Amino acid sequence: MLSINYRDPRPIYEQVRDSLQQLILSGAIQPGEKLPSVRELASQLAINPNTIQRAYRELEHLGVIDTVPGKGAFAARDDLAAEHRKQELRETIQTAARELCALGVPEQEIHSMVSDACNAPKNHEKEEAGT
Repeated sequence: MLSINYRDPRPIYEQVRDSLQQLILSGAIQPGEKLPSVRELASQLAINPNTIQRAYRELEHLGVIDTVPGKGAFAARDDLAAEHRKQELRETIQTAARELCALGVPEQEIHSMVSDACNAPKNHEKEEAGT
């Protein structure tokens, strides 16, 4: 389900948070599905339970999960998490585009980069189908 990359410069709780968020937003974890307990996931990943607790707390703040005292954590049932993530990614793209412009990259080239990125999964699927 999840794995930790100790070479990743991000803190472990961020890796856990981002991995769980991706699993939930992609549908690998269904809305309403119960997540592993803090202790269970900490044991599976061989990390401190406080690290998992921090990741869960941030996911709850983002609206990605709901926690029910005494019952556990569950994937959120609404699209709030997806909308929040879309906004985060829009801001990331805008920041990157501004930096690229400041570095002298032509606007058309930036548009082309975004278009290529959007079409990359489609091209990858076509390559797999052809093999």
